[in-house]
Amino acid sequence: MTVSKLQRFNWILVVLGLTSGCSSTFEPWVKPYERDNLADPIMSMNRNPVSSSYTNHVYQAREGARGAEGGAGGGCGCN
Repeated sequence: MTVSKLQRFNWILVVLGLTSGCSSTFEPWVKPYERDNLADPIMSMNRNPVSSSYTNHVYQAREGARGAEGGAGGGCGCN
């Protein structure tokens, strides 16, 4: 059984496409020496972490029967 040139070319393209994912040419967007800027509290998504923690706890207790965000306990808030 002979393989046509078009089929051979297609197989070569498939193999090259699959092996090209193994090499990484991208550099990290955030350099290691820039990560301390992202760890600054001013970069936090919430302005008041204590209030946000309480609101998150109430949300998990209220939605506990459905497993909101993986919190343990029931919907009664007694966890």
